[in-house]
Amino acid sequence: MLGSRVAIYNFGIHVAAYDAPEIEGFRLREPLNFEAARCAAGFVARSGYDGEPGPPSWGKQVFPRFLSGSGHETGPSSLSLWEDIESLMAFSYGGVHAEALRGARNWNLPQRWPPFVLWWVDPGHRPEWKEAVKRFEYLHDNGPSPYAFNFKQPFAANGDVAVIDRALVKQKAQINEAAQRELLTRLKSLGV
Repeated sequence: MLGSRVAIYNFGIHVAAYDAPEIEGFRLREPLNFEAARCAAGFVARSGYDGEPGPPSWGKQVFPRFLSGSGHETGPSSLSLWEDIESLMAFSYGGVHAEALRGARNWNLPQRWPPFVLWWVDPGHRPEWKEAVKRFEYLHDNGPSPYAFNFKQPFAANGDVAVIDRALVKQKAQINEAAQRELLTRLKSLGV
């Protein structure tokens, strides 16, 4: 559908409390990741979190059933909108975010669920956390479909199987790299 946006929701569970020393690397990178997304090619918007500085929350934040029994009340998660799959892929696997992904195994418990879910959003619709969690659990339970999918089995906004334009991903990654130079320099100085 013309003007549709791709939504992404991701979720994990930290190995310790958010303010614990074991999570310091994640905590220090989080604002850099948000800034890298904001200046990335194809980024539209992201939900914030109730009671925290930044954009408003898209509804009440809820979590997937996988959090139950973990001993945690919350888990690292984000919800955002992108112009297309290629923009999202270029951001996810390049620059600041890619570096954070490499450290994720140190900060998060091993997952028995998908790391994220993608779906198309009609023009003007802003998904809420409860919608994101519903699609996330659906992907886990049923596998990829036009309702909830991933990069390995993507779908177009019209429901057809999609083919990711790898040349476009590379082009957008180069744009992002230039926009993230200062952030990458700051990232190298973190030391954790």
